[in-house]
Amino acid sequence: MKIHAIRRQYSPLANPSGVTMKNEAVSGFIRMSAKTTHWSMTIARMRPGKASDENLCSKFEFNPMSRDSKGWDRQIDKLHPRSHSSPVSEIFKLSPLDQEHRDLGGRLVPFAGWEMPVMYDSIIHEHKAVRESAGVFDISHMGQLFVSGANAANWLEKLLTNEVATLTPGNAHYTFLLNEAGGVIDDLILYRLKEDRFLLVVNASCIDHDVEWLQQHLEKGVTLENESSEWAGLAVQGPKTPEIYTAITEGRTLPSRNGIDDLKHEGERLLICRTGYTGEDGFELFCPAKQASHWWKALLGEGVKPCGLGARDSLRLEMCYPLNGADLSPARTPLEAGLGFFVALEKGDFMGSTILKKQKEEGISERLMAIKIDERGAPPRPGYPVLDQEGTALSVLTSGGLSPSLGEGIALAYLPVEKVKMGTPVFIEVRGRKISAKVVKKPFYRK
Repeated sequence: MKIHAIRRQYSPLANPSGVTMKNEAVSGFIRMSAKTTHWSMTIARMRPGKASDENLCSKFEFNPMSRDSKGWDRQIDKLHPRSHSSPVSEIFKLSPLDQEHRDLGGRLVPFAGWEMPVMYDSIIHEHKAVRESAGVFDISHMGQLFVSGANAANWLEKLLTNEVATLTPGNAHYTFLLNEAGGVIDDLILYRLKEDRFLLVVNASCIDHDVEWLQQHLEKGVTLENESSEWAGLAVQGPKTPEIYTAITEGRTLPSRNGIDDLKHEGERLLICRTGYTGEDGFELFCPAKQASHWWKALLGEGVKPCGLGARDSLRLEMCYPLNGADLSPARTPLEAGLGFFVALEKGDFMGSTILKKQKEEGISERLMAIKIDERGAPPRPGYPVLDQEGTALSVLTSGGLSPSLGEGIALAYLPVEKVKMGTPVFIEVRGRKISAKVVKKPFYRK
């Protein structure tokens, strides 16, 4: 696939609704300054500023990836953080659906080295569409790593936390790739396509690191192929997705939960799995990048609402699903994150298992817990301090925002298990003010 680099000298946001833009002459060209919302960023000479729209999302971390890309690359001039006049350049990847997003008025932001839509009309509307009917997210930024060979299953068993042996062909499950200390390198979905062939769907910001890590531990009888540049992905989520799937596939029925539908469309392979990241029914569709527009338009033709990263974040947070790079990190284990269900300690030794077995035996000092805000006010954000009743700092929030379904502030934080239990009152420090909150049972949202 041919790669293109485009130098931008204007904001890709192009004065979206709800954003105040002004022009400033800087070093012979125009700097577009914007008062934007919850995303900490400076791209295309855009200056971060004050909240403008719904204040819903967690703060995203933008971690530029390698410059090998599916679709086109866009070269973005960026003001250096310590300079008001010296632009620096950075390459951001474009989704195969980039033009579709722009035609729909999507507000594009940098995310994990990509320009991706954070919203179209309203995060609240997009969030509620998924809870009540159906929405579609572009997940083409995620990576697709194929593993095959006679030794593939045994090799993956040594590197991933969930038990590969119990995963039958035609099914998928959630699992972790860990370092030697048991910390999370990545959380991913493992698809078993055949007895000796697997697909790992990994996070966009982790693709290069995951590939490097896997290659370092590659064994005889295993082939690893990074096909991330060749595939596009769509996540269709919401209670109406089964009937929508039947409509766009001319009568096919969705597979069972975590089941895979492996078929062809116009001679090209199509992979569908009944998985998701929202707490709703749904499926994730992976197709060749050149077919992305066909499936996107087919879904919109069935009344599915296009949704951006903002709604994806608020939906997953209501379910207490972790965000890699925020709630999960190489310094935290799955047990500390409260995700021991996806760790098969009984299967034998695997990367990081020694540390996890020790934690299981001795207990952990901190756990990722859910916090609900008791007062109305500014929504909680990642990095805000969590205090006990005496005002002593306990931790900081890893995720936070306003729940559109509940109308309340919700957050996640690693808290000391000896000091904090279910129902423990705490304070969240918001701009110097202590806001009452309490630790609650996961998830925040239940039907």
